[in-house]
Amino acid sequence: MPFYHTLGEIPPKRHTIFKKPDGNLYYEQLFGTIGFDGMSTNLYHCHRPTQVKEIKGSYSVAPKVAIKNNIKSYRFHGFKVNPEKDYLQSRKNVLTNSDASIILSAPQESTSDYFYKNTDADELIFIHRGSGKFRSHLGNLDFKYGDYILIPRGTIYKLDFDTSDNRLFIVESRRPIYTPKRYRNWFGQLLEHSPFCERDIRAPYELETNDEKGDFLIKVKKQDEIFDMIYATHPFDVVGYDGFNFPYAFSIHDFEPITGRIHQPPPVHQTFETDAFVICSFVPRLYDYHPESIPAPYNHSNIDSDEVLYYVDGDFMSRNDIDAGHISLHPAGIPHGPHPGAVERSIGKTKTDELAVMVDTFKPLMVTEEAMKIADEDYHKSWLE
Repeated sequence: MPFYHTLGEIPPKRHTIFKKPDGNLYYEQLFGTIGFDGMSTNLYHCHRPTQVKEIKGSYSVAPKVAIKNNIKSYRFHGFKVNPEKDYLQSRKNVLTNSDASIILSAPQESTSDYFYKNTDADELIFIHRGSGKFRSHLGNLDFKYGDYILIPRGTIYKLDFDTSDNRLFIVESRRPIYTPKRYRNWFGQLLEHSPFCERDIRAPYELETNDEKGDFLIKVKKQDEIFDMIYATHPFDVVGYDGFNFPYAFSIHDFEPITGRIHQPPPVHQTFETDAFVICSFVPRLYDYHPESIPAPYNHSNIDSDEVLYYVDGDFMSRNDIDAGHISLHPAGIPHGPHPGAVERSIGKTKTDELAVMVDTFKPLMVTEEAMKIADEDYHKSWLE
């Protein structure tokens, strides 16, 4: 997120002497992106962050593709993904391409025996069910229903859940995830017409500084493999940092919808972007107020992108037979639009209570074996009259 944040203790100048109370040095680390040209943060560790004792092995988490070239519309029953105790084992990759992966996860237990670091991708975790605390070497964040947690690649983290009933919708991005550039000025500040602002964004508020030596397991994801790496010091040993590269949380409930006299196109719902896909938030809002308006969306052709819609809550006025946790995939190459009867039902309505997350990718998505386990094979026929 392009704004400055500092937490803990830091020296007055970068790359200068910063001593512990016993006179020894703290160890500085630049945590940056896009070489030395992207957003970065300077961290100060109790111990060198480079002390690897052992690499115990690796295993593949590469998605198994069932349909490589897909032109069929699908509905997937997301809540049919079985809960699993372990967070990493619970992550089921359902749609993927070379830029992004869409993952469903229903972890039952907090991450206790290891730390996790994704070096392949930024992660955007949407909390559909559950609450708890996100813990990282860059500080902690509380989370609850409706929160997005944006985790820059390379962040070492754990998830502590309050209960065993958790449902997560996760987008992995091999490109950095930013707020939409049309809502930012040239300094990076969110502008007055943006549907959210910096006040809505929650930066890490506490550091866990663990000055410990021992054996600490970090599961590191690199090129679709998980490597079990044993470090000699606790990864949460940061005493302070400052910069622009850090995890943060934003609630979908703080997204302020943009409305108009006639139906507004999906970009008004945009919340995050990369150069390969966008993420939008559909939230409760007033409908169009032209006296002849049709609130339901018009038919449109997916010529350049695949559209994925994850249904969170409320009444989804453009679809028939859609429930919370369902995912619709409308692939590039064919038109789609409201289901039969949806246009007529929408006329005269004044508002909608729908809540959903949309991902539009510019490269086609491949459908995985995990997705086919929860697929509705007849969804593409649901527009027949």
